Amino acid sequence: MSAADYPREGQLQQIGDRCQLRFTRRLPHAPEKVWWALTEPQHLAAWFPAEIQGERRAGAPLRFVHRDGAGPTVAGKMLTYDPPAVLELEWGNDETLRFELQPAGDGTLLTFLNAFDELGKAARDAAGWHACLDVLVYHLNEKRPPWTPGERWQRVHESYVARLGPDAATIGPAGRPS
Repeated sequence: MSAADYPREGQLQQIGDRCQLRFTRRLPHAPEKVWWALTEPQHLAAWFPAEIQGERRAGAPLRFVHRDGAGPTVAGKMLTYDPPAVLELEWGNDETLRFELQPAGDGTLLTFLNAFDELGKAARDAAGWHACLDVLVYHLNEKRPPWTPGERWQRVHESYVARLGPDAATIGPAGRPS
């Protein structure tokens, strides 16, 4: 499959009584480099919406501390830590973030899954994660994006509201990346 075979937009699925956003990115970097960007604080600071405090091991308690007080500190837990293939985090009491890395030719296929309970925040969060993943791509390529994450969020949010429907847009836009 080529990069064109994977949609850039997040896909929303209902899995049981939970919602799940799925994003897939084909990256021209080795899984080890992508793994560092997902786990090392100096790399996370470039693209992830919060500092992740805690040990990098399965079962470890975590704290997600938003930079510059942009949001409340959220408790969490490291569910899976399997370098350089799977990183899964519990964010708060009802949300999981899962990053799966698969070698793909000279690069990596990154699949990001965000599972949560409230459908109403799907468009808001899809736009947020879309912006974060776009910044991650620029960071891996050692370039600066031509927009701020907040500007990117604004550009893609409307399309998520339109595509996912009004029930997926009842919560937000607070909490978008800045």
